Amino acid sequence: MALPILKELSIDRSRYDEANKHDPEFEAPPGVNESVVRIISESKREPDWMLRKRLEGLKLYEKAPLPSWGPSLESLDLDRIKYFIKPKAKESMSWDDLPEDMRRTYERIGIPEAEKKSLSGVGAQYDSEIVYHKLKEEWEALGVVFTNMDEAVHRYPELVKKYFMTQCVPINDHKFVMLHASVWSGGTFIYIPKGVKVRIPLQAYFRMNADRGGQFEHTLIIADEDSEVHYIEGCSAPAYESAALHAGCVEIFVHKGARVRYSSVENWSRNTYNLNTKRALVDEDGVIEWINGNLGSGCTMLYPCSVLRGPRARSDSLGIAFAAAGQNQDTGSKVIHAAPYTSSTIQAKSISKDGGISTYRGLVKVMPSAIGSKVSVNCDALLIDEHSVSNTYPTMKIESDKVDIAHEATVGRIGEDEIFYLMTRGLSEEQARQMVVAGFIEPIVKQLPLEYSVELNKLIELEMEGVG
Repeated sequence: MALPILKELSIDRSRYDEANKHDPEFEAPPGVNESVVRIISESKREPDWMLRKRLEGLKLYEKAPLPSWGPSLESLDLDRIKYFIKPKAKESMSWDDLPEDMRRTYERIGIPEAEKKSLSGVGAQYDSEIVYHKLKEEWEALGVVFTNMDEAVHRYPELVKKYFMTQCVPINDHKFVMLHASVWSGGTFIYIPKGVKVRIPLQAYFRMNADRGGQFEHTLIIADEDSEVHYIEGCSAPAYESAALHAGCVEIFVHKGARVRYSSVENWSRNTYNLNTKRALVDEDGVIEWINGNLGSGCTMLYPCSVLRGPRARSDSLGIAFAAAGQNQDTGSKVIHAAPYTSSTIQAKSISKDGGISTYRGLVKVMPSAIGSKVSVNCDALLIDEHSVSNTYPTMKIESDKVDIAHEATVGRIGEDEIFYLMTRGLSEEQARQMVVAGFIEPIVKQLPLEYSVELNKLIELEMEGVG
């Protein structure tokens, strides 16, 4: 769908940026320490083993330095962030049971309507807590589990113990994973039984509403053998003057012959540091598909990673990043080929305007045992003006000769000839530029469900307004 057509739709900026009245039930004091960690754990009535994991993460976090190889994090004062904010709402299976202002937020975003039309289940998080969760009965009857992570710790302790921050994203991975391990709250737990194929997507939406807030949801997806699921995450936050922090974690286990598609449109506000970690372990004949849209946040560091540990495992990654004035979008993909005849594709696109900085930072590693593997990496960057920046930092570590590797990167500006041609067909200069951008992002957009493709188009159209 071309962007000029979307001009006919009613676009209300406030649906993304307007802050609701912030009146939580409980708010931990700013900063992270053992007392805050214990408050979080006690609030959730967690077992001792989870508290021990949290405290271990905290000790590691306190000793670890900030990353120095990406965007500057000097303006992020971690001691001013509020790491646990409990809203005045209990988890419900009915939108009518939520407080009016909270329900209005999700209605403006369109989540209840999407649930009725095109989803198998929905979860909604507000600050540090899940406030709504529901799975359609037809999937419950087949043994599908779709619940929040806090509840999963109690209802499925053996599964959580086995998979939570152990082999996929261990708690000592990097500083913000360590922080996440100590203060995580809410998120999604999905288990798809052997042979079950959930054809209609599951979705979770995360809203960070507090000033100087932090959100640390944990997503854990386990797709048993020969199963299939499509999971969608959406994110937003109102704009404040002070910095906010999002440091969630996504762990995906794709067992033999299973397929998981993970789609995400992250539209945080400009004051948000989006320092997320996403990783999948893929077994024999398994497939992981990443589809990511990143815009809105002032600083993003996000590199979804696939570890192909079973023969013939596959990873496909599609990503779009949009950087405007005051934004530094440092994104990319990582793939580790650890088994023979594995394959991966990475297609990354970025758009920079008004001095925005977009960076592709990727890693492909092929282990000696990964004979017969195939890799294709394609990075395309579009600069809207001469003040913007695009960087590409691909890293390839190839430890086997019997592989097929291809990498291509292009950077370009919107050509004046293209604009002139479109204007001769009756479009204004702004519409012409929007149409070029629409064509540029089409490979990403067409992979999203209809509602999300329209949403991403709308968001980028808003960012492009006034360009000429």
